[in-house]
Amino acid sequence: MTRRAFLIAAPQSGSGKTTVTLAVMAAFRRRGMTVAPFKCGPDFIDPGYHRLAAGRPSVNLDGWMCPEAFVADTFRLHAADADVAVVEGVMGLFDGIGSASMEGSSAQVAAVCGLPVVLVVNARGMAASAAALVKGFAGYDERVRVAGVIFNNVGSDSHCELLRQSLATALPELTVFGCIPRDDSLGIPSRHLGLVTVEDYQPAPDYLERLAALAENNLDLDGLAQIQIPPDPPFLKGGEKPIQASGVIKGVLGGISPVRIAVARDAAFCFVYEDNLRLLREAGAEVVAFSPLDDAGLPAGIHGIYLPGGYPELYAGRLAANSAMKAAVRNAVEACMPVYAECGGFIYLTRGMEAGDGAPSADFVGIFPVRARMLPKRKALGYRQVEFGSYYGDTAAGGSARGHEFHYSEIGAMPDDMERCYRVSRQGLELDSEGYRYRNCLASYIHLHFGSNGGLAPAFADACRNYGNV
Repeated sequence: MTRRAFLIAAPQSGSGKTTVTLAVMAAFRRRGMTVAPFKCGPDFIDPGYHRLAAGRPSVNLDGWMCPEAFVADTFRLHAADADVAVVEGVMGLFDGIGSASMEGSSAQVAAVCGLPVVLVVNARGMAASAAALVKGFAGYDERVRVAGVIFNNVGSDSHCELLRQSLATALPELTVFGCIPRDDSLGIPSRHLGLVTVEDYQPAPDYLERLAALAENNLDLDGLAQIQIPPDPPFLKGGEKPIQASGVIKGVLGGISPVRIAVARDAAFCFVYEDNLRLLREAGAEVVAFSPLDDAGLPAGIHGIYLPGGYPELYAGRLAANSAMKAAVRNAVEACMPVYAECGGFIYLTRGMEAGDGAPSADFVGIFPVRARMLPKRKALGYRQVEFGSYYGDTAAGGSARGHEFHYSEIGAMPDDMERCYRVSRQGLELDSEGYRYRNCLASYIHLHFGSNGGLAPAFADACRNYGNV
């Protein structure tokens, strides 16, 4: 595995870490380096831009949804063939699920994987105070090593020099990797709490070149490329073994027949954890992409369907107009093919969207006898714990799983006779039962991370395999 790796974090959201991360990835790639991109937390949108900049899928690292050993193994696995690994943090460096816990924070990922931190500081309106801020972060937790700083939103060369001098006086052991001048033209539009997806925004052709030039002209890329994780990082201490109880990390399970699972991948359905797909492959599945927007039918020879989340409401007209695809999905569900859907994929399986905000109503697949409607305010945001007994009939995953929920839509009242498979909680607070099941179709607003329970991916693959053997 490459030892050249670092985590780009910030004191708070809005400091510019996504722009800096993309600029560094694009510059490294332009130099001919293989970059392994990662994103802390449950976000789907930033990884889409990482893929654009680095030229390969970005992988989520989340210490609340997944066991720490899984996070460490995932990082090691995906960074193995890269020249350098670049991890983008989430929120502020130490912000997680609570006031005192590291869980779910960038700091947790840094500590678990032994990643040095490069802190992006929005220096607008600051000089010596910036050094005081960095000193607080650098000394806050001994498990997290701050290797250096990038100052963002710097007003002038003299402002940059003031910042460098202040940090040299306060923390001479830290490196200033550069000062980035203010440039609002490189910003990405936002929607709700995050950026517009890369599929919707479609940056200008020269966007990556401009980002790479920004990094080349203002950052010490040679210095960044030499940052290394320690030779004996925390996840290798104490004799801890990689996760292998269910074979989800160490390769395809032996002695099992292959199975084909169709996964929706287009502009309407682009929110999926890359590790969910990897774990399905390691459980013996061939993952076949298809587009509910553009394809006339499902891929041939499939044994199951995975409908991830996204923004189906933005493409409601096109999804509704594709009658052939809707019929194909409906027929597959009625034939008891295993189908797993989450958030936007769940909405696609309802009767459709209600009219609102000037948009007409739209008819979708119609498996679940409710309609979805968009709300002016956020309906749900945050981590979720799911308790369940069985998964796809007699195949027991057992116990619990973890995931994340974020949406501005809601569905109508689900009939009482519709089976609920999930008991959902948020940090110990019980929420409504969820996880709706019709025949062999399971749908929910919650994006489950298959790494949170080693039985999930094999259970789904086995259900698909059993369907294919009938």
